[in-house]
Amino acid sequence: MASGNTPTLALRSAKGVEVWKSEQQKQQLTFLPDARFTADQSKSCRAIVYSPDGRFLAWANGSTVQLCRVTAADFKPIASLPRPKACHLRFSPLSNYLMTWEVYTENPHETPKEKPNLFIYRAETGEEVYSIIQKRHQDWQMHWSCDESIAALLVGGEALFYDHGPAGTGFSQVAKRFGSLRNGGLSVAPGPSPPHIGVYMPGTKGAPSMCRLFKYPNLEINQPVASKSFFQADRVDMMWNRKGSGLILMTSTDVDTTGVSYYGKQALHYMTPKGDSCGIQLKAEGPIHDVAWSPKSTEFCVVYGFMPARATLFNLKCDAVYDFEPDNRNSVFFNDFGNLVVFGGFGNLPGYIETWDLTRRKKLASFKAPDTTLLEWNPAGDTFLTATTAPRLRMSNGFKVWHYSGALLGEYSWSGELLEIIWQKYPPGTFKEPPISDEKIVGIVSATPVASKQKYIPPGARNSVTVTASGETIDLRPPIPGLPPGYRSSVQIKISKKSKKAANKAAASAAPADGESTSPSEPKKQAAKKNAKNKTDSGDLANGNATQSKSSGGSSTNDTTTISSGNLKKASPTGDPNKDKKIKAIQKKLKDIKVLKEKHERGEALVQTQIVKMNSEAQLIKELEALKVA
Repeated sequence: MASGNTPTLALRSAKGVEVWKSEQQKQQLTFLPDARFTADQSKSCRAIVYSPDGRFLAWANGSTVQLCRVTAADFKPIASLPRPKACHLRFSPLSNYLMTWEVYTENPHETPKEKPNLFIYRAETGEEVYSIIQKRHQDWQMHWSCDESIAALLVGGEALFYDHGPAGTGFSQVAKRFGSLRNGGLSVAPGPSPPHIGVYMPGTKGAPSMCRLFKYPNLEINQPVASKSFFQADRVDMMWNRKGSGLILMTSTDVDTTGVSYYGKQALHYMTPKGDSCGIQLKAEGPIHDVAWSPKSTEFCVVYGFMPARATLFNLKCDAVYDFEPDNRNSVFFNDFGNLVVFGGFGNLPGYIETWDLTRRKKLASFKAPDTTLLEWNPAGDTFLTATTAPRLRMSNGFKVWHYSGALLGEYSWSGELLEIIWQKYPPGTFKEPPISDEKIVGIVSATPVASKQKYIPPGARNSVTVTASGETIDLRPPIPGLPPGYRSSVQIKISKKSKKAANKAAASAAPADGESTSPSEPKKQAAKKNAKNKTDSGDLANGNATQSKSSGGSSTNDTTTISSGNLKKASPTGDPNKDKKIKAIQKKLKDIKVLKEKHERGEALVQTQIVKMNSEAQLIKELEALKVA
């Protein structure tokens, strides 16, 4: 991590907006409110966002949009924008502009009844520079090139292009237009200018859908640099890599006509500005859960298939270069350096998490973060955050910070509803790529209760099965619902009697008296007399032998007793009584910690003092080793 740069956390909750910082205390991260930021106590905050370089922070508090500059000394307010209904915020790539969007509404009693709902402000001053009516909920924002020389907006089936270059007119005049995009899509590639433009044109009347790439400003319909056609596409998501050298198209339909999936059908296609295009072949059938580009722009990962889902790493030729072992997962997250990847199983999965070293293709850790609704990597690249947020889950909200080795570094339980939490952003090159090692970092034990692993027994079946002294299991549940507990039918009673008789016969045949078996024809009384006589004789003989051995071996017994009592005196481990006492005390604490861990794994609730005791295990082990060495 770069010296002097510690990413802060911006939180949006039902209490308002806060900024927190983290502090390292021994093996634990503690989170405290940042004194530089004055918390906003508004209870209807709808959005919060950091600029891509972390210079600005903006949030919508239900009455205004607050914009402030982030410095090492404070959070300096820049402007309070009059946008009470704003629900989405977005910065431009170089943080020069802030975009706000609110739900489009019409008021017939006002003139004009249609008013703009998309606004663009200059981030340095808060000055409004652009506004327009944008009815789209999806893909509402302005698309920018990396140097912000070109801005494109899809409005009403038409793409509008604005030139912000040295000779451009900015937002005052539309530089280019591209039509025939009703229900379509638009994407501007990152990378050097002039950028490539990707457009999606839905098919009509049996014609296939099309995705075409153009080199700005050549946007004529007959001037594409690459084209790809496909059927069965109600929606298309376009995903560029950071260099703008590859584009993944994820097509999806709302209904799967084959009936294989309830959620429709997905497919992946690949295009490049060089004119290449192909379909991405997957090795298993089923839904496509997630797709993500590596920040290195040389490979991408796809999570797909029925559970346990597969994950495959592809290169720029769409060749599979590595198959991760199948597991319960449905999402993938790369860190900012592309050397670590996290697979998560969230939503309808109980929070499985795996971390992998991509350089060595090695799994580093596997653990669970239950009820996770959000995961985001730290800009430093060695830790990541998981959170439980509303409205997805309204109970047990909070967040945790994990090391890539699987160690829990810190956690915080939020009282109330936590709506959103984000890391502060930094310009590229601020942090160095973290080295990856197999060393296990010692973390803390989570205070979140773990789900019990014991088999669930319905209330009606509890305390209804008993085991007798002979090992017989008696089911006290009535055969017919509604009958009183312990009721047994005549069939059950007959079966119980038969089993008892069989057990008695087996016990009688397996216990003969001193090798003599009583024949069935012999009267029972004679057999009983013989058994009694044999027992008396054997008892007298045993008593006589015992007496002889006692009288003849008295001295040897005393010697043996003396020797054994001498052996009972254990040698001192260190020779120092004080050290021995300390060692015994530490060993006792470690045994107690082991018992507490077993309780925690079973899902039993622990008090705070017990959790603190569990977290002190590493320190106790160090003290024990030091005492033994000394």
